[in-house]
Amino acid sequence: MTLVAWFLGLIRPTVPEPVAAPQALESESVAPQPAAPKDFHTLACEVAAALARRFEGLYLVPYLCPAGVPSIGYGATYYPDGTRVTLHDSAIDQRQAEYMLLWMVRTVYLPAVLKLCPAVDTPERLAALIDWTFNLGAGNLKVSTLRKRVNAGRWDDVPAEIRKWNRGGGRVLRGLVLRREAEAALI
Repeated sequence: MTLVAWFLGLIRPTVPEPVAAPQALESESVAPQPAAPKDFHTLACEVAAALARRFEGLYLVPYLCPAGVPSIGYGATYYPDGTRVTLHDSAIDQRQAEYMLLWMVRTVYLPAVLKLCPAVDTPERLAALIDWTFNLGAGNLKVSTLRKRVNAGRWDDVPAEIRKWNRGGGRVLRGLVLRREAEAALI
């Protein structure tokens, strides 16, 4: 079992059993094809989105995040059209929240991490850095010692650097400690 499979099992403990495909007609002689393996970026984005779901929580109406920024869904501060979230916005449904989360992970945070940390070499490490950046922003990644350690290939030092970012409002927050531990475990 890979680390990613184990981790996804923790955050999605109930996965339905696959349903058997209907039997081919006798006149058909097409052999079933195995599912294509997921690519590096897709796998990383799925794990990062799972982390964000777990630690951001789902809010279908606008709210102020702990930093005082209007947010909606799984911590979105902007809509895909670039409009900022305000506290006067309409509620969204879970499908919209999911779309916004995947949009942010794939089009905002994945490219930022790939640009700032080209040395990332596994989907697990990429997922951890995407979630870290989702939570703390690309600006913090850009100026962090974490980025320097990643790009120097000093992977043994990376978990400690991730764990340093566990404060909000000047104090250690349990939710951030747990999130940093989950990210560090993927390194």
